[in-house]
Amino acid sequence: MADHTPTGPLEMGAEMDYREHERTYSGFLTLAKYGSLAVGALLIAMAFGFFTSAGFFSATVLFLIVCAVGGFLLR
Repeated sequence: MADHTPTGPLEMGAEMDYREHERTYSGFLTLAKYGSLAVGALLIAMAFGFFTSAGFFSATVLFLIVCAVGGFLLR
């Protein structure tokens, strides 16, 4: 059977900056979390505005309320 273990010098590349990696990943998670909240709130507000007789202003107020409550719950 073939032996695939490296026999020469093994280069690992540059040192990893784990603190920067964790900071970037944390930022990505925050962006994904609040982005999903904004999209969900927008969908709820659009459904409320289009399928009821509430209108644009009421849908905008609902969007802001859902974003505020969701932001409070997600922090």
